[in-house]
Amino acid sequence: MQHIPSLFITNSPLGGRGVFVGEDLPANSFIELCPVIILSESDKEKIHQTFLHDYYFLWGTEEKQAAIALGYGSLYNHSYSPNAQFIANLEDESILIESITPIEAGSEITINYNGDASDKSPLWFNKKTTK
Repeated sequence: MQHIPSLFITNSPLGGRGVFVGEDLPANSFIELCPVIILSESDKEKIHQTFLHDYYFLWGTEEKQAAIALGYGSLYNHSYSPNAQFIANLEDESILIESITPIEAGSEITINYNGDASDKSPLWFNKKTTK
């Protein structure tokens, strides 16, 4: 795992814990490179029965697998107005976190869980289901 030295984890106003930065970061800055543990399609289905359900990334060219990001990777909180993005590298089995806007020291780093920073689609935990 590689990351900038000023990252830290603390309680987040968004809920639970979050990843914060202790120094100003300009846009397009490297934040973290997270190796991932890849789970098969069948293991992805099993993960829904565990606490890890809220901490995995869809993985693979068809997104049928799951990946658990090591380092701080699975602790970044969601925002529809993120200040960072994640880029999955299937070949290197890693996820790159980089800023997309300037981030002030003391701020929480957020990503859009939909993958594309501008994607406003409802998230799986916000979707309403009908019977």
